[in-house]
Amino acid sequence: MSASRSGVFSAVFVSLFFSFFLAMPASALDSMPPTLSAGGQQLVLNGMGARTKFILTVYHAGLYLPKKSKDADNIINANQPMAVRLKIISGFANSKKVSHAITTGFNKSTGGKTAPIRAQIQQFMAVFKAPIKKGDVFEFVYTPAGGTKVTKNGKGVAVVKGLPFKKALFGIWLSKNPAQNSLKRQMLGMGG
Repeated sequence: MSASRSGVFSAVFVSLFFSFFLAMPASALDSMPPTLSAGGQQLVLNGMGARTKFILTVYHAGLYLPKKSKDADNIINANQPMAVRLKIISGFANSKKVSHAITTGFNKSTGGKTAPIRAQIQQFMAVFKAPIKKGDVFEFVYTPAGGTKVTKNGKGVAVVKGLPFKKALFGIWLSKNPAQNSLKRQMLGMGG
């Protein structure tokens, strides 16, 4: 192959490679509707992104708020309706791995101070004992009056009460020590 042909091939390959990865968030739109309802209030998609492990996309996550915001601390602490929606993208995400990741997330989110909400965390973690497969969709919808309603594939599976639990849960993605910094920025609508 001549040098010029090799250069053209390389340029085309690189172009296709980056086109594929730049298009990935658009495909995530399929699992992230522009709005969600929380206690009769319409929430808007604030931002969404991909949780990756090594080179594998494990899940897509979307953050829904009453109005868009880039202030992570304010979102975590706000006692108002909001939601996180997760769509499992990889068969890599099974019940054991998801449970471990969430436990780690709570520890990081609270700075290791999970004792005051231990009972709520245990109630929440019970949701992930059932098998988890590619395509599953989880929603964590918080309202001040109702607590955090957990649904799996559209069916309610738990309601966990309390603002402190909600703060720790949303902190998994938005705290100063989040599950993944690029995902935090994406959920805040700030790009990758």
